[in-house]
Amino acid sequence: MEPKRILVVDDDENLARLAIDNLNAEGFQTLYAKDGIEAMEVIIREIPDLVLLDISMPRKDGYEVFKDIKSDVFLSNIPVIMMTAKSKLQEKVFGLDLGVDDYITKPYNIEELIARVKMILKRTSTHIDANPLTKLPGNSSIENLINERIATQAGFAVLYIDINDFKPFNDYYGFARGDKVIRSTARILLESIRELPCEGDFIGHIGGDDFIIVTKPEHVEPLCSLIIRKFDTVSPSLYDEADRKRGHIMTKDRQGAVKSFPVISLSIGAVTTLHRRFSSMGEVAKVGSEMKGYAKQFKEQGSKFLVDKRC
Repeated sequence: MEPKRILVVDDDENLARLAIDNLNAEGFQTLYAKDGIEAMEVIIREIPDLVLLDISMPRKDGYEVFKDIKSDVFLSNIPVIMMTAKSKLQEKVFGLDLGVDDYITKPYNIEELIARVKMILKRTSTHIDANPLTKLPGNSSIENLINERIATQAGFAVLYIDINDFKPFNDYYGFARGDKVIRSTARILLESIRELPCEGDFIGHIGGDDFIIVTKPEHVEPLCSLIIRKFDTVSPSLYDEADRKRGHIMTKDRQGAVKSFPVISLSIGAVTTLHRRFSSMGEVAKVGSEMKGYAKQFKEQGSKFLVDKRC
């Protein structure tokens, strides 16, 4: 698994470098942004595991960045440690009222900084229902939302999304490259919902290479088409050049036989309330799995989505 990724946001490059060097020495992977606007661009693109955020910055201060993170349903699980000057107690009080995860005083003690980062990461991993790799909501949140939609009889659609031949890719290239595929897929789903846009849509990470989107019936076809187009554009770049030119990799299948596997693609099974009503999460999942299975039958042709239209 990839190391935890920490975004350091500070317009003081010397202090930022001090934090980055020491975090790297502890085995973390670091990202850097020099101000609040750049920070939001990095957060949306990279989805870090934690943000170390200075308060006083040009263009956009730390409070504004924090509010943007917590108001975005797809980013709100990312923990934030704010950095403030020793004399500014009122900043700490204000930030804690907003819901900041922790504070550290500048100039900070490196041992304290590392300890707080580790503490917040550990606390976050045990207290939120989010996938540790993508930060997307997990199974409890998914189930609660779908049950709520069923109970209110609101029209909805659910997309069950799976990466074809992910296991062979993971076996061939290793877990770090596999994790990159998972992160890239999560980012494509987020970008697609924002781009359409599909206000009120929900993305969850069931686990492994399985994702779910809860949306409106009218969003299904344009959203699936956009997701597939984006994924098929990005997926070849996840391969080494030689494998990319060949268009496949050679590795063992589940039975241990060496065979050819094409470039990874997506299978999406869509369930909607346009033609039927559902009485349980299990019923939704059953139909979604069926449709995803049908879509997988076309995986040799690339990514595919199929929508259940049975009554």
